[in-house]
Amino acid sequence: QVQLVESGGGLVRAGGSLRLSCAAPGFTLDRYAIGWFRQAPGKEREGVSCINTSGGSTHYTDSVKGRFTISRDNAKNTVYLEMISLKPEDTAVYGCAAKYASCSSNSMHYAYWGQGTQVTVSS
Repeated sequence: QVQLVESGGGLVRAGGSLRLSCAAPGFTLDRYAIGWFRQAPGKEREGVSCINTSGGSTHYTDSVKGRFTISRDNAKNTVYLEMISLKPEDTAVYGCAAKYASCSSNSMHYAYWGQGTQVTVSS
């Protein structure tokens, strides 16, 4: 039972960049807001970014503003998270999640999740 599938994580040096992708093999994402969350060892899950159904409204947590960009291509049924100027404190497992209609900062409101992809930033 696959819900969402993330890809694009890896190991990168501080200052580097990565692009994460979130796809839904079994259903269409265009009626869902998509959020990106991350969890580092010993820390709480944190909402990173969210994009509304059309892509016209986006949200970011303060620590990533100006460095991360969320976007979506509904024709490809895929959501992206472009990350630049990465810092060691960005190291975490990143996961995407789908919530019907509109964004929320509360992860409990998201119905569908992926398995997560590891992002490691070395100093």
